[in-house]
Amino acid sequence: MSKGKLVAVCFVWLMLMAIGAVAWKVIFAPARHTAEQQQEQQQAEQLEKTRRDKLQNAGAPSRYRHQINLHLDSFSGYAVIRSDTFSQELAQRGIRLNLHDDGADYPARIRELQSGEAQFAVFTIDALITTSADLGELPATIIALVDETTGADAIVAYKSQIPNVDGLNSADTRFVLTPNSPSETLARVVMSRFQLNHLADNPFIEARDAGDVFERYKQAKPTEKFAYVLWQPYVSQVLKNPLTHVVIDSSHFPSTIVDVIVANRDFVLKNPDVVKDVVESYLTSVYQYRDRSDMVQLVTQDAKATGSPLTAEEASKLVDGIWWKNTQENLAHTGHLVGKPLPHIEDVIANITDVLQSTGAITSDPTAGKPNYLYYAKVFEELQDFHPGTDREDVRSIMLPALNDQQWEELTEVGTARVPSLIFARGTDRLTERSRSVLDELVGKLTTTRFYVSIRGNASTVGDLEQNKLLAERRARAAQEYLVEKGVDSSRIRALGGQPSGTTSVTFMLGQLPY
Repeated sequence: MSKGKLVAVCFVWLMLMAIGAVAWKVIFAPARHTAEQQQEQQQAEQLEKTRRDKLQNAGAPSRYRHQINLHLDSFSGYAVIRSDTFSQELAQRGIRLNLHDDGADYPARIRELQSGEAQFAVFTIDALITTSADLGELPATIIALVDETTGADAIVAYKSQIPNVDGLNSADTRFVLTPNSPSETLARVVMSRFQLNHLADNPFIEARDAGDVFERYKQAKPTEKFAYVLWQPYVSQVLKNPLTHVVIDSSHFPSTIVDVIVANRDFVLKNPDVVKDVVESYLTSVYQYRDRSDMVQLVTQDAKATGSPLTAEEASKLVDGIWWKNTQENLAHTGHLVGKPLPHIEDVIANITDVLQSTGAITSDPTAGKPNYLYYAKVFEELQDFHPGTDREDVRSIMLPALNDQQWEELTEVGTARVPSLIFARGTDRLTERSRSVLDELVGKLTTTRFYVSIRGNASTVGDLEQNKLLAERRARAAQEYLVEKGVDSSRIRALGGQPSGTTSVTFMLGQLPY
């Protein structure tokens, strides 16, 4: 063989050996390594299984059929959920409860529900609507009502700057509040129910939490037109200053700031019995704290455990500002107790959605006009005969008591209702179709507004003054009669005449008895 051929043959062999080395490194070696890893993993899994089998054989079967993750925050209204009573009730049903405090991070909470990491959570209805709107879907459904605030949230201000709600109606007014909280909801409800057309486009000053709002109050000047939106015990701390007062609180807006237990939709469909057990366990736990003294004690212990201790006085005021919903009240809200004066959950959702949309908190309704999509009806259909204890539970009323003439005269005016002008034909008290439509909207607002209503008529200043006064009163009475006909309680409405000012408008003034 010639020298050239020998060199060529050697070169070919070298190339083949290089290709083989590359193939081994790229193909065969990784495959062998992967196979070895799989074998090691299988051996480890087999060892773990053997270990578990030994532990199980040396122990006992678990007492729990299910483990559930429930996300919440430190709000005192959730004290029953954090109680030993609730976890023990669940344990008796074979359910282990894992609580996760997310610091009131509602967007994170809704994402945990969306992913299925959380099977249950607690939301205010407004936060559930807002986060669902931001998410673009409804990953959770309401399974029970927990509570509503009846004074625990309030707007406080200096009397000299904001003497009443009408005093908020200024471009200089600023609401100092915690965003994405019941405080923001309270401010938005007030904006949607009262004539506050002079507010700035964005009147909010955002704070981290109620403690931060309180600190800003301490640093502010009494001449600033600031309205501080807080919850207890900070409300009481501001009111220690005699120059301040409550402009309005959540007690005037029933079924608006409402906390609910929600569940992941997929979990509900797959585990309806577990959902029923959770609701039964919660309602049984609420029943155990039905006496006010027991609830005050629980809230006091819970506040200490969550790192925000309360004095006895603060705990007492907080309990008075929260209405925990019992079994009968849940049945009433879900339409299973006819004739009880509590709004249906579907109407509550629709009302809150309207508030959020009308004030710009959300741009679209996440339920697409079908609020029934946001609650699970079946659970209370199956609980109509459920009783958590031997004592009777009552459905508490939100009706305002009737007033005598003297009390009507002493009524404190809170603010002017946000109502478009009623149109009357010249010289008449006949309501037009447009005016009836306006009053129909007002009926819905009054069902979620706990105020007395003084209706003041108006008329032209031209012609006989006394006849114009009578016409003004007749126009007020026409509005009153229509509202009563549509279901508004007649004991909370009074029609008044007025000094004619040259318009045909009718004014609706909302008022309350003096403190």
